[in-house]
Amino acid sequence: MKSVCRKGPCRAPLSFSWSSRVVLWSTGRKKEVHFLTCYQLSNPGRLLDYPAHMEGQIWFLPRSLQLTGFQAYKLRVTHLYQLKQHNILASVGEDEEGINPLVKIWNLEKRDGGNPLCTRIFPAIPGTEPTVVSCLTVHENLNFMAIGFTDGSVTLNKGDITRDRHSKTQILHKGNYPVTGLAFRQAGKTTHLFVVTTENVQSYIVSGKDYPRVELDTHGCGLRCSALSDPSQDLQFIVAGDECVYLYQPDERGPCFAFEGHKLIAHWFRGYLIIVSRDRKVSPKSEFTSRDSQSSDKQILNIYDLCNKFIAYSTVFEDVVDVLAEWGSLYVLTRDGRVHALQEKDTQTKLEMLFKKNLFEMAINLAKSQHLDSDGLAQIFMQYGDHLYSKGNHDGAVQQYIRTIGKLEPSYVIRKFLDAQRIHNLTAYLQTLHRQSLANADHTTLLLNCYTKLKDSSKLEEFIKTKSESEVHFDVETAIKVLRQAGYYSHALYLAENHAHHEWYLKIQLEDIKNYQEALRYIGKLPFEQAESNMKRYGKILMHHIPEQTTQLLKGLCTDYRPSLEGRSDREAPGCRANSEEFIPIFANNPRELKAFLEHMSEVQPDSPQGIYDTLLELRLQNWAHEKDPQVKEKLHAEAISLLKSGRFCDVFDKALVLCQMHDFQDGVLYLYEQGKLFQQIMHYHMQHEQYRQVITVCERHGEQDPSLWEQALSYFARKEEDCKEYVAAVLKHIENKNLMPPLLVVQTLAHNSTATLSVIRDYLVQKLQKQSQQIAQDELRVRRYREETTRIRQEIQELKASPKIFQKTKCSICNSALELPSVHFLCGHSFHQHCFESYSESDADCPTCLPENRKVMDMIRAQEQKRDLHDQFQHQLKCSNDSFSVIADYFGRGVFNKLTLLTDPPTPRLTSSLEAGLQRDLLMHSRRGT
Repeated sequence: MKSVCRKGPCRAPLSFSWSSRVVLWSTGRKKEVHFLTCYQLSNPGRLLDYPAHMEGQIWFLPRSLQLTGFQAYKLRVTHLYQLKQHNILASVGEDEEGINPLVKIWNLEKRDGGNPLCTRIFPAIPGTEPTVVSCLTVHENLNFMAIGFTDGSVTLNKGDITRDRHSKTQILHKGNYPVTGLAFRQAGKTTHLFVVTTENVQSYIVSGKDYPRVELDTHGCGLRCSALSDPSQDLQFIVAGDECVYLYQPDERGPCFAFEGHKLIAHWFRGYLIIVSRDRKVSPKSEFTSRDSQSSDKQILNIYDLCNKFIAYSTVFEDVVDVLAEWGSLYVLTRDGRVHALQEKDTQTKLEMLFKKNLFEMAINLAKSQHLDSDGLAQIFMQYGDHLYSKGNHDGAVQQYIRTIGKLEPSYVIRKFLDAQRIHNLTAYLQTLHRQSLANADHTTLLLNCYTKLKDSSKLEEFIKTKSESEVHFDVETAIKVLRQAGYYSHALYLAENHAHHEWYLKIQLEDIKNYQEALRYIGKLPFEQAESNMKRYGKILMHHIPEQTTQLLKGLCTDYRPSLEGRSDREAPGCRANSEEFIPIFANNPRELKAFLEHMSEVQPDSPQGIYDTLLELRLQNWAHEKDPQVKEKLHAEAISLLKSGRFCDVFDKALVLCQMHDFQDGVLYLYEQGKLFQQIMHYHMQHEQYRQVITVCERHGEQDPSLWEQALSYFARKEEDCKEYVAAVLKHIENKNLMPPLLVVQTLAHNSTATLSVIRDYLVQKLQKQSQQIAQDELRVRRYREETTRIRQEIQELKASPKIFQKTKCSICNSALELPSVHFLCGHSFHQHCFESYSESDADCPTCLPENRKVMDMIRAQEQKRDLHDQFQHQLKCSNDSFSVIADYFGRGVFNKLTLLTDPPTPRLTSSLEAGLQRDLLMHSRRGT
C-alpha cells in the first residue's frame, strides 16, 4: 500500500447508483491524534502510522498510540513506503531548499545512534532539471522501486534498492501529464509496473530488458485514486476515473463500475473497495493546490463489495485526510484530528441482517465469498426457498430447493409440491435429484409418475435414454415397473434391453405385448446361461404359439449355442450346450416337435442324456401303437427296433422293458429278454402263445447257458394233451446227449401226458440202460485194478518196515559211473557218489532223483488238506453238477469224509493223527511211483 503527501483534494468526479445499501461495518471512535503532512501503513500488527511533519521528522504510532520519532530530513518528508514482507522503509524528502528531493532507505531492525539505520541515500531525479515527486512504490522483492513526478516522468531503480553498488536508476517513462499512481504486479517470473497519470493508464514489463509498454486506457485519475487489488480480484489495478472505477490487467482493461460522487481517495482492503467521494455539485479544486485554500465540506465513505456487488457500508465524514488499514480494521483520519475505526462484523451477523431484509441473493453471494461450508449454504438456500414459496413464487422456490440437494432431506421439498398444480416444480426437483445420483427407488417412482401424468413423452425419453451405464441416475428396475404399470411398454422395453434386465424384457413382450417372435429373437441374443434359464421359464409359452421357431432355438441351445449378433451367429465364440433332457417338459402337447427335437439330438449328439433316448423310445412306441396304416406301422416298428438295438438301453434295461410291455411291443420285449439273458421269460412267452417250434428254438439257442430250459420244455410238452411226439422226441434226444435228467425223472414227467406212449421213450430208455451197463462194467474194472494196486503198495510198505534193504546199485544215478566209496544210498533204490550228491542235492534228506515227483505228491496232499473243510464249495458243486456221484467220490478221495468228530468224542492223540497222515503220504508216494 502507499500514501502520498496531499496538498489539495483529488479532482475525480464519479457517479454510481446502487439499488441497495447494506451496512456490514460498525463505527467506533479512537483517541484524537494530530497528524502532520505525511503518513504510511506499517507492517500489520506493529505500527498504525508514520506521521511526519514539515520539519523532516518521521513519527511511529504503535497500537498504544504513544508517539515516537526521529529526524529523517532537515526540511520536510514528502513520501513514505513501508514494505509488507520486510522491515524496510523508503522515504522521499528534502534537506535543502531548491535542491532535488532525496530518497532514503531505512532498515528499521538496525539502529544507528538510537535511530533506524539509513542504508542508502540517492537523489530522486536522475537529471538536473528539478521537479516534484508525486508518488512512490517499491516491489516486495526489494529489486524494483519506481518514482513518479509531476512532469509526467517515471524513474525505475532496478537492483537491490538497499545498496548503491547493486542498483541502477533510469528513466522508464516520460510524458506531459503528472503521474498520479504506481503499482507493481508479480505474475510468475514476470513483473509489471502500472503507471497512471491524469490522462492515461499504461503498463510496463520491467523484468525484461527493453521494458515493453502497453497503453491500457486514455483517461486517468487524480492522486490517491488508484490501488492494486488482492488475489481475490486477480491483482487488478484499480483506477477511480472521472466516470467509472476501472479495473485493469497488465495487457487489457477489465470490468468497470459506475459510482456517484467526486472521488477523492481509492483504497483496497480485504476484498473491499473503499472510495471517499464528494458530491459533484462541489466545485473541484486543483489536485496540487494548497489544502488550506479548500473549503471544508462533508465527504462520503463507501465500502463496496465488488465480488458480491453491494455496498457493505456507507457514512459521511467531514474532510477525510486518508483511510488506513491496520490490525484488521480500517481507520479513517479526518482533518479535525480524529481517528475513526471501522470494524467488520462477523459473517453470521451479516447473514442475519440480510435474512431480516430478505436479501437472500446477497446473503448467498456473501457466504460464498466468505467460503462458508456447504451445510451453511444449504441452510441459506432452504430459507430462501421457503421465503419464495410463502410469496407464491413456486418456480423460484424450487430452484433454491434444488441447490440444497445433498444437504436437505428431499421429503421436506417433495411434500410442498405434491399438489397436482405443482407437478412441474416437483418434476424439476426430482430430475435434479436423479442427475446428482441421490434418488432412491421411491423418488424414481414419483418422477416417472409425474412424467406419465403430464404425458410428457419427450421428457420421459430424455430421462431414460442415457448414453452409458455410468450416466444412469435412477434405479432401473423400479423405472421398468412404473413404466410397465403405466402402459409405457416401449419405454420399459428400452430400459430393460439397454440395461440387461432380460427377465423384465421378456415379461413385457410375452405377457403384455404378446410379441412372441421378438421375445424368441431376444433370447437368441442372450449369453448361454441366461438364454438357458429363460427358455426353461418361458419355453412352454413360446412352444404353444410358435412351436417350429422355438424348436429350432432349442436344438441350437442343446448342441452348439452361440449368441446371435445383429441376426448373425458369432462363430468365433466358443460354443456351449445345455442339458437337452431338461427341456423335454416344454414339448407337452407338441409331439411332432418333440419327435423332431429328440431325433435331432440323437443324431447330432450321440452322447445325449439317457432321458432323450427313453423319451424317444416311448414316443415311437406310442406312435406305433396308435398307427392304423400298415405301411406306416411297419416303418414305426422298424424305427423302434432300431432304437432298441442302438445299445443305449443297456443300463436302463428295466425301463425300456416296461415301455415295451406297456405298449404290447412283443418284438421289443423278446429282444430285451434276450439281451438281458432272461431265457426263462423268453421260454414262458412262447409257451403262453403255444409256439412249439419257437420253444425248441429257444432251447437250442440258449440251452448251453441254461440247461434247465430242456427240462422245462419237457414238462411243458408233457402237460399238453395234443400230439407233441415230435417235440418230445427232440427234447429227449438233447437230454440224453447232455445227460440232463435221470431216466426215472423223465418217465415220471411224461407220465402225466395221456398222449405220450411208451414208444415215445422206448429208444431213450434202451439207450440209457445200455450206457449205464457199459459204465458199470468200466467202473468194476477200475475198482478191481485199484484194489490190486493197493495190495501191492501195502506189501511194499510192509517189506520196508519189517525186512532189511539191500543196496546192490553199482552205478551212480547221476553220473552213471561205477560207485566208489564214499557213496550215498536211499531207500527208494537210488545211489550216488558223495561228491555228486553234494553237487546236485538240495537237501541232505531227499533223493535228488525222486525229489521232483515227491514234491508233486506233497503238493497234492497239502491241497487236499486245505480243501477238507470247503463244505460250501462242495455243496455248490454237488448242486450244479450233472453227476453228483462223481463230485462225492472226488471229495471222498480228498479225505473230506475220513473222520467224523463229535463233541462227545475224546480228543485224539497227536501221535495217532500224525501216523495216519504219514501213512496216507506213503500210500500216495508209492501209488505215484507205481504209476
